[in-house]
Amino acid sequence: MSVTVATPANPVEVSRALAPISWKAPIAYGVLTAITLVGFALNTGADVTSQLAIPTGSEWLGTLRFEVPTLAGIGVLAFVQGVLGVWAWRWTAARAKIGIWLPALFGFAFVSSFLLWAVAGKDQPLQVTGLLSGTLFLSVPLVFGAMAGCVCEHVGVINVAIEGQLLAGAFLAAVIGSLTGNPWLGLICAPLAGALVGALLALFAVRYWVDHIIVGVVLNVLVTGLTSYFFSTVLTKNQEVFVPTTLPTWPIPLLSQIPVLGPVLFSQNVLVYIMYLAVAALQVFLFRSRWGLRMRACGEHPRAADTVGIKVNRTRVLNTILGGAIAGLGGAFFTVAAGLAFGKDMSAGRGYIALAAMILGGWKPGGALAAALLFSFADNLQNVLGVVGVGIPSQFMLMTPYLATIFAVAGLVGKVRAPAQEGTAYKG
Repeated sequence: MSVTVATPANPVEVSRALAPISWKAPIAYGVLTAITLVGFALNTGADVTSQLAIPTGSEWLGTLRFEVPTLAGIGVLAFVQGVLGVWAWRWTAARAKIGIWLPALFGFAFVSSFLLWAVAGKDQPLQVTGLLSGTLFLSVPLVFGAMAGCVCEHVGVINVAIEGQLLAGAFLAAVIGSLTGNPWLGLICAPLAGALVGALLALFAVRYWVDHIIVGVVLNVLVTGLTSYFFSTVLTKNQEVFVPTTLPTWPIPLLSQIPVLGPVLFSQNVLVYIMYLAVAALQVFLFRSRWGLRMRACGEHPRAADTVGIKVNRTRVLNTILGGAIAGLGGAFFTVAAGLAFGKDMSAGRGYIALAAMILGGWKPGGALAAALLFSFADNLQNVLGVVGVGIPSQFMLMTPYLATIFAVAGLVGKVRAPAQEGTAYKG
């Protein structure tokens, strides 16, 4: 198929071929709507209700409680999904650009219908504020890991070692925090461990031109082995010395009193607030600063960057170390932020999920934040539904965040473009 295009500046008609239409998103909407109708609505009694509780954090509002007729609620949400699905089909057929609001609204409707079905007839209400607050807290390592990936890959270095950087940061934060009894020192030292792993990645990937993915996987195995060894030989045998320390929760005055949003966003520990600042700062610096322009030039066209005086390999090394430090800071979440003792493999694949969040977010900090929140919501869902007593096997609930990652990256990510020269050695 071809189309004739003419512009006022250039009245000459140009015939160009149109790209094939991708029907993945409309088909996905149709399948999810069918699941809502067949899987949720048809398996719900007509007189069953779902209880929702929303602690507002306000003294005069207290906790808002709702009792929703389950079948009617799922029916309304299924109707909304159907309408959005029809729009998606029409706009896809017309080759119109679909805004981010449509998949976001569709996802909200589908998840809401699932939650209504999951808590139908339960005596324990669904704690909505706890679900949202836990989602934000669990997103911390994913967000820092995804930002580390953005920094590294925009200069052309593929950072598969995020898993090792998170684990190294968690280990050093736990050790320093325990030895000194000060979680703040542990938080400060965590980026040093991540930076060390980043320096090793830069050494082999940039200096010796080793395949970036191979180096990243090897570093993950190395950090896992080292931390497991020290855990077994040092931490486990000296448990009276290595006592977990915890960062305090700091409610922000006034902001923490905002109903619903206050307890979720502004009653967290300092690592969450650092995450807010880091995402905003990196979004600005990457795309609105000279430093960001130089970084992206090294990842898109290093030869051109070299011709204007940018030291490509030096820029790659420094920013790879910086990316490792950012991931190491995120690793502090597992120990000093969560108040847990260090455990073997406690990062549990979060580094790879962070890498997926970076890709889903289009190599942008803001998009990576949204993707990380999606994955952490799926992770926190198993905890919340377990408290309510949903009759879903725990094995399936444990798979939820990983399944969400696979489906999002494979089917819903759309067309995203990585930096042109990522993973390519510059030998100029």
